[in-house]
Amino acid sequence: MDSIQLTGIRCYGYTGYLPEEQVLGQWFEVDVTLWLDLSQAGKSDDIQHTLDYRSAITLIQKLVQESKFLLIERLADTIAQALLELPLVEKVKLQLSKPAAPIPDFGGRITLEITRSH
Repeated sequence: MDSIQLTGIRCYGYTGYLPEEQVLGQWFEVDVTLWLDLSQAGKSDDIQHTLDYRSAITLIQKLVQESKFLLIERLADTIAQALLELPLVEKVKLQLSKPAAPIPDFGGRITLEITRSH
């Protein structure tokens, strides 16, 4: 199976368990792998036979910016399900990171990874 990887999608959003996360917001980073058949596009050189990845990036940005969930697990699942609705996409692997989670004395990042398919 062929894939397109989109990495380093950085968006400001309002998902988080703590009340201040839903008011003040924070940065999120998203990396996705989208599995689809790219063989026809490879032969035709026609964008109609592939996924216009600009639409996937815009979709991710909009969902992160507009969603207000308590859990990043729900945000990740929402994004993955929406990406599966794009033309030709058969499977999605998504990594969602909080690079500056509001945890005292913690300078690392929180990342979860999910995989969804039809």
